[in-house]
Amino acid sequence: MFQKIELPGFDTLCIHAGHTPEQHRAHLTPIYASSTYTFDSAEQGVAVFQGQEEGFIYGRFGNPTIREAEAKIAVLEAFGLHDDDGSELKLTALLHASGMAAITTMLLANLKQGDKIISHQSLYGGTQELLDKILPGLGIENCILDFHDLAAVNTFLNTNAGVKLMYLETPANPTLQCIDIAALCQLAKAHQLIICADNTFATPFLQQPFKYGVDYVMHSTTKFLNGHGTAVGGVLVGRDTAHFRGSVTKTHRLLGGNSNAFEAFLLVNGLRTLGLRMERHCHNAQAIAQFLKQHPLIAQVNYTGLPSHPDFELAARQMKMPAPVLSFELKGGFEAGKQFMNALKLCTNAVSLGTCDTILCHPASTTHVGVPPAARQASGITDGLIRMSVGLENKEDLIRDLENALAELAP
Repeated sequence: MFQKIELPGFDTLCIHAGHTPEQHRAHLTPIYASSTYTFDSAEQGVAVFQGQEEGFIYGRFGNPTIREAEAKIAVLEAFGLHDDDGSELKLTALLHASGMAAITTMLLANLKQGDKIISHQSLYGGTQELLDKILPGLGIENCILDFHDLAAVNTFLNTNAGVKLMYLETPANPTLQCIDIAALCQLAKAHQLIICADNTFATPFLQQPFKYGVDYVMHSTTKFLNGHGTAVGGVLVGRDTAHFRGSVTKTHRLLGGNSNAFEAFLLVNGLRTLGLRMERHCHNAQAIAQFLKQHPLIAQVNYTGLPSHPDFELAARQMKMPAPVLSFELKGGFEAGKQFMNALKLCTNAVSLGTCDTILCHPASTTHVGVPPAARQASGITDGLIRMSVGLENKEDLIRDLENALAELAP
């Protein structure tokens, strides 16, 4: 077993981490399709409920299939990292029904009426709507700042009371804007803020925010962690184990945004190939970005692997490889975006990302349609922007499909 191997590699952990052989010696962890779990005695039930003994209670609180997915993700996010005392970093994870459920648990477990959040432009549309439309009703204010201007952020924190939490998404969806995690963590810690990072686009293979001092990492496991588009899910990973197993876990259970055994099983199987898939995603994305940059109908390509990207050097510092997602601006605007999407033959027209096949979407008419136009434009999400989650197909086939679709736009 890998536990006996000193310092196992990332891909080895993708396959083996979190797995505990069960009594029937199944090669892979089975789908535990049970809503509840039994106790040998009343005393054992008390011990399990009070956390004095390991065990399972109720499906909403977790089960062996879910626990393996949680343990595997926690190990991958902590891969090669150490605590301040030099010991291996130990993280805790909670699997959720969706990425939005994971974000909701994190926010409501840490914030109360009167608190403020600071975040930045170009967040995932669902996250932005949650911060702007739901939290104000709970008396929690979201303040959008330019996180590239550290001096301005520091001034804001010095002159505004009640800021409790800093929320990062890097690379951001869909502009691929990157945020300096290390610099912002240093600033946030000086003001005693909780620091949270959405790591969905990068995954722990490309980027580990805990390396820089964040308190929480969130993922939509629907995307690259699952990798096959077979299940919706989310995960919240935390550094403070005691707090996590206390109020965070209680909030998670009471909100009811739990995962289930079948989707956890699919996630575990997807995670086994995470490293291999991410390498191919990124290699393909680099080739496609270079092709698009030279095309006369493309006004701009947003990709962290191109020197023209404003955050190129930053991404190179904090990511192992450039991102597996890119976006590009068509010169023809909104109508060109619709025509282009209709002309695709091989690539998939859908609003998700992170699957084996290449998926494109037109954010202005889909993922960010609920964001006011002015706010959308301010975030760099223009009418002709196309987001592309680059899949595992042969890159030559993908480029040919893009080239043919762009030819349909030519006058």
